[in-house]
This record gives sequence, structure tokens and C-alpha cells, in this order.
Amino acid sequence: MFRKNMPVRDFRAAVIFHGNGVYDGTECTEAVAMLVGLSRLGADVQVFAPDRAQAHVVNHLTGEEQKQERNVLQESARIARGAVKPLAELDASDYDALLIPGGFGAAKNLSSFGFKGAEIGRAH
Repeated sequence: MFRKNMPVRDFRAAVIFHGNGVYDGTECTEAVAMLVGLSRLGADVQVFAPDRAQAHVVNHLTGEEQKQERNVLQESARIARGAVKPLAELDASDYDALLIPGGFGAAKNLSSFGFKGAEIGRAH
């Protein structure tokens, strides 16, 4: 466990975003809180995201699906202020920790669990 205000020397964290917005991507508050916390600890952080189309786009005012396409990497760059790399470039051996903030994009853009649920693990 880290002590408050104690620098974390040579600690590298990879953070995986999965879009922008709680219903179809990364939950923004969790993502920003995570980045701020890591920054305060002095960790070296790199954000990654898949470079592909989002599974779908949700209007966050109404909760309804929209007929438009968005790219997960580009949407993730909104939270990361542009400092995001394609997930394909992630080499886990370069990092001490892998963190994934919440949001339904984890279940929809990083996997198919958000649409298939328990069906994923069933043999047919």
C-alpha cells in the first residue's frame, strides 16, 4: 500500500481506456480520478485504447442508442488529452500495473460480455 504523498519511483502503470462515457465507454470520473491519483504518487503513466469502432454509441441524456460511429481510441483521447496509444502497442512487460477504469465500454469495447453476458462461457 502506498503512503500519502510518497513518490513512487520507477513505477510504471498502463491504463486502458475503452471510449468516453459511462454507457458506451470509460467512466470519466473514475478515469480522471485514477490518473490524478497516479500522478500524485509520481507514477509514470501511459494510457492505451483499442483503435477500432465502438460497439455502439449511446446518447447519455436519454440512454438511447444513436446511429453513428465513433472510434474507441479517438474517444479515449478526449479524457487522456490526446496522450493515448493504440492498445496493440502495449507490452505488458514494460509496466508494473495494468489498470482499467469502470464504464460499460469495458464490457462492450474490450470484450463482448456487455452484449452476450453468460453466453460467452457456454459451450454449444
